[in-house]
Amino acid sequence: MTPTKWVRIWNERLPEVPLTLVAVPAAEACETLRRGDADAGFVRLPVDRQDLSAIPLYTETTVVVIPKDHVVAAVDEVSPEDLADEIVLHPLDDVLGWETLPGQPAIERPATTADAIELVAAGVGVLVVPQSLARLHHRKDLTYRPLSDAPESRVALSWPQDETTDLVEHFIGIVRGRTVNSSRGRPLPQAGQTKERTKAQAKTQGKAQPKQKRPGTGGGAQRKPAAGKSGGKAPRGGAAGSKGAQRGKPRRKS
Repeated sequence: MTPTKWVRIWNERLPEVPLTLVAVPAAEACETLRRGDADAGFVRLPVDRQDLSAIPLYTETTVVVIPKDHVVAAVDEVSPEDLADEIVLHPLDDVLGWETLPGQPAIERPATTADAIELVAAGVGVLVVPQSLARLHHRKDLTYRPLSDAPESRVALSWPQDETTDLVEHFIGIVRGRTVNSSRGRPLPQAGQTKERTKAQAKTQGKAQPKQKRPGTGGGAQRKPAAGKSGGKAPRGGAAGSKGAQRGKPRRKS
């Protein structure tokens, strides 16, 4: 894995929460999570879903690692038939589910992918791996080409089901591309905030707001005066008051 982008986003959003990366062999990733040695991790499917949650992320390209001066280095893509006469190394920690490995088998299986890379550099054979492993074990004297009609490896983000914490949820959101204002994200407590303060805030937020009174049922609302009735005493000396008090025809001035 190359989680550089996700680590950068984490450090921007949660600068006070350190994110520590731990590199482990693919075969040990799930056990690392079960032991609690990591909160979440990138694993290769399939995983046991009884105790681990997993979100598939992508499927890797399968490549063949070869010396730079190898004859197939001249093509853009290699087929299994192109490897028919090659010794294809099959390390014990292989992550591809081969039914039939192409090429010729080696006398012994290398213990690790790193050991197999050393043998490829020595000209003993070639190696088929997911592209990320070819990049991980990059050497100046080696190169790789995509291999068609080969098993593929699916990568997933996994974590213990019983440990789906707020921090894990935030990391899941970052990996899945959620924005900082996404409704799926849950706010984190500020640095140094105590559990008592968090509980107090939760209680405050949980209180019901007082109901607002409807117009006409009290709370300062005024009734409109009925038709033909005065809405109150007319102000003294006011024009409206004097006119409202006159009845009949106005007297003619002499």
